[in-house]
Amino acid sequence: MITYNPKDWFSLIIKFHKSDTFRILLPVIISVGVYAALIVALEVHFFHVESKNPTAMHSILGFVLSMLLVFRTNTAYDRWWEGRRIWGAVVNNSRNLALKLSVLIKDTKDREDIRHLISNYVFSTKNHLRDVYNQEEFTATESISLATFAQASHRPNIIAKSLYARIYELHDRNVLSGDHLIILNEEIRSFTDNCGACERIKNTPIPYSYNIFLKKMIFLYIITLPLFFGAEFKYTTVPITMIVLYVFASIELIAEEIEDPFGFDDNDLPLDDICKRIKTNLTEILN
Repeated sequence: MITYNPKDWFSLIIKFHKSDTFRILLPVIISVGVYAALIVALEVHFFHVESKNPTAMHSILGFVLSMLLVFRTNTAYDRWWEGRRIWGAVVNNSRNLALKLSVLIKDTKDREDIRHLISNYVFSTKNHLRDVYNQEEFTATESISLATFAQASHRPNIIAKSLYARIYELHDRNVLSGDHLIILNEEIRSFTDNCGACERIKNTPIPYSYNIFLKKMIFLYIITLPLFFGAEFKYTTVPITMIVLYVFASIELIAEEIEDPFGFDDNDLPLDDICKRIKTNLTEILN
């Protein structure tokens, strides 16, 4: 995720980065500009097209298309913000669980094992959402070996199961009472709930029909723009078409990037930083 100062207007206007929509769309914008210039040249110098109020239809379609893009962007941002809220809950729940266990468990080895299990779960959830396997972020414990972890298809479940087993082992050893299990259950259960909520966002994209319809509408709107604007605006139609394409296509690209907020894009959630912060908190609390 890119960190920036939202009050620094001038630097934000002139700044370009690898995910900037202008950089991505530049070849398409140039191609559409050449196409628009060709259409205008044919209309002005060869066909001499004249019509009454030719821009009326595109004005109406432009308003409708704008409403669709607003809905598209809001839907994508809701998914991004929900993902951030879920990972905020992961931070809070891991702290609460660590704080409770730091008071209830006195043995250093038990505390260290619990710390590794919670940390492993957080990092494995992040990598699970990104469909990657990062062995360096896993710390082997008594209940989970490196080989077992590498072969698992759903690694967060394996760690959650081991965390439950470790807690009940402490209960069997009379380190924790039945009342303690009731107190701890909410935080432990929340890990699986949060992982499932993130999976719901990741595995449920925007409906295909809606997505492809919106792209077709943008394409048809831009392609037909020079046909209706050329007779009235002449060669001014070329920059108008390029600007309209940049605006509409950029909104669609931004929505595509943030609708899955768990990946590696610049505008995705800073999951690496969140996981490292949780690990640091766990070390401070359980040490």
